[in-house]
Order: sequence, then C-alpha cells, then structure tokens
Amino acid sequence: MDSKTETELQAAAFRRLVGHLRERSDVQNIDLMNLAGFCRNCLSRWYQEAANERGLPLDKEGAREIVYGMPYEEWRAKHQTEASAEQKVAFAKSGAHES
Repeated sequence: MDSKTETELQAAAFRRLVGHLRERSDVQNIDLMNLAGFCRNCLSRWYQEAANERGLPLDKEGAREIVYGMPYEEWRAKHQTEASAEQKVAFAKSGAHES
C-alpha cells in the first residue's frame, strides 16, 4: 500500500472514531481512561500536537472542538456527569493520568 492511501485510510478511521465518540456522549471520559488509557481530551491533545508539529496554529480549545463537535464547555454542560467514587478509585489505580 502506498503512503498516500495509508494516510487516507488512517484519516477515514480517525473520522469514524471521532464520529463514534460524538454519538456515544453517554460514555464518560473517565470510563474511556479507565478502560483504554485515553479519552477525548487525549485525542484532541494528539491532534493539536500533530498540527503544531507541522507549524499549524491550533490551540487546546480548537482541537477539543474538532473532537467534541462543539465547544468543550458546552459538551461538558450537556453530557458530563460527576465521576462516581468507584470511577475515581479505578482512575487513580490505572495510572492513566500519568501519561
């Protein structure tokens, strides 16, 4: 497979992942962190870092809006719930917050 096709397939998979995460607003970031070690914020940070490495100005909030499909604070107000004690314990044990 040539690199252009590979990049196109990777971009398609990324768009599908972002779309899936937007549809599954019931899944909280802490759940993603506890199960997979990354969340929407991580994904947006990686996107921002990739843009910045290429000299493209993209700030944290702009990258989050790309991933969340809306301003982050709006998403939080609409979808984020308070983490349970069990979720917080699992998060602390996972070490995911250290990466």
